[in-house]
Amino acid sequence: MQVAAVKAINLASKLAAFADYYQPRTIEQFNGHDLMVVKAQGEFVWHKHDETDDFFLVLAGELDVRLRDRVVTLGPGELFVVPRGVEHQPCAAREAHILLIEPTGTPNTGDPHTAAPRREL
Repeated sequence: MQVAAVKAINLASKLAAFADYYQPRTIEQFNGHDLMVVKAQGEFVWHKHDETDDFFLVLAGELDVRLRDRVVTLGPGELFVVPRGVEHQPCAAREAHILLIEPTGTPNTGDPHTAAPRREL
């Protein structure tokens, strides 16, 4: 049985490889899920995911996750899971770096017609 080459992934170098906001990059896969990094600044669209929860782990900066009834503010090392079906809007006053974990193929807007294309680094 042959084992695939395994290597460490440097998140900072992956994030340094692109500059655009709210355009997630898949950096690895496991068990049918994409591990993605994304840069956030400004407001993303209000959206929801009917079939999946939405996971955010802040690596650098600060991210507000706006919900219809409150705002959850996350700093480095903090995570938040938005339950499936809950409308939310990520927002960052200054550039923030985020790690996302989602089932492969999950559209970032909850709608395949408006989602960013899947990109790999």
